[in-house]
Amino acid sequence: MKSIIVYAPAKVNIVLRVLGRRADGYHDLFMIMEKLSLADELLLEEIPFGTEIAIEGESDVGMASEKNLAYRAAELFRKEIGEKQGIRIHLKKRIPIAAGLGGGSSDAAAVLRGLNRLWQKGLNSNELGILGAKLGGDVPFFCFDGPAIVEGIGDRVTTIPNLPNLFLLLINPGVAVSTSWVYQEYDRLLGGLKSHVSGHRSLELTPNVKDASNCGLLKGFCNVISSLENDLEDVTLAVYPEVREIRDFLISQGADGALMSGSGPTVFGMFENAKARDKVLGHISNKNWKVFATDNIRDPESGTRDQ
Repeated sequence: MKSIIVYAPAKVNIVLRVLGRRADGYHDLFMIMEKLSLADELLLEEIPFGTEIAIEGESDVGMASEKNLAYRAAELFRKEIGEKQGIRIHLKKRIPIAAGLGGGSSDAAAVLRGLNRLWQKGLNSNELGILGAKLGGDVPFFCFDGPAIVEGIGDRVTTIPNLPNLFLLLINPGVAVSTSWVYQEYDRLLGGLKSHVSGHRSLELTPNVKDASNCGLLKGFCNVISSLENDLEDVTLAVYPEVREIRDFLISQGADGALMSGSGPTVFGMFENAKARDKVLGHISNKNWKVFATDNIRDPESGTRDQ
């Protein structure tokens, strides 16, 4: 029986803008997303039939068996290509769950990419992304390499040139935040119009991030820092003061920029070099915080490895 190891990277949102709510209840988004070296590891092993999953590390009831996005990705892939061969997934969780880092979506995309290679089906990133869109909004992004502009409900992915080396400190306060709750609160409190509120950058996107062709201008570290923006941050901050505490802490310790990722509650501090980032590690005393030092440097193990 054949097997393959695949890696599922975490992500951060450099930009997350909510452009409006659609008739189907979903939200149209404009995002710039980047993958990180922090990653889950998945071993995919052929079995005679069916799909099985075992999870090592942090999990909850929503990740059990057929509810798990990685499990659902395997079932979807097998169904779409008519594969009778079964698969067992051994998932080592390193990315915290319900944290705004896309761990579950990345696991699903890693399964799609891994099975595509294991069974030599030859689907390209776009074809895998179309499958991924059936599983969740962030999944298509992880079906492509590198950073990207992600639009619509996450189903439109445009890859962009690699960003400069970014050194990040991720801090999670140890609480789970529901993505659906954050969007409901956004609609309730802001009516989907936050981008037009005085004092907040309008929908006139900064020149650096207006469209895919201009994203080459994000090649400078300062350009990335000046582009940091998340329309959902104020919603989560209002209910979870820990998020504000972490953001303020990172800035006070010398981070060049700090922002909540996705719907939170994880906050990332961004540093120009590893030395400045690692120095802050020695000043973290809150034992409830989950802390991860990571970066966006391309790792050869971020893809797949045959067994």
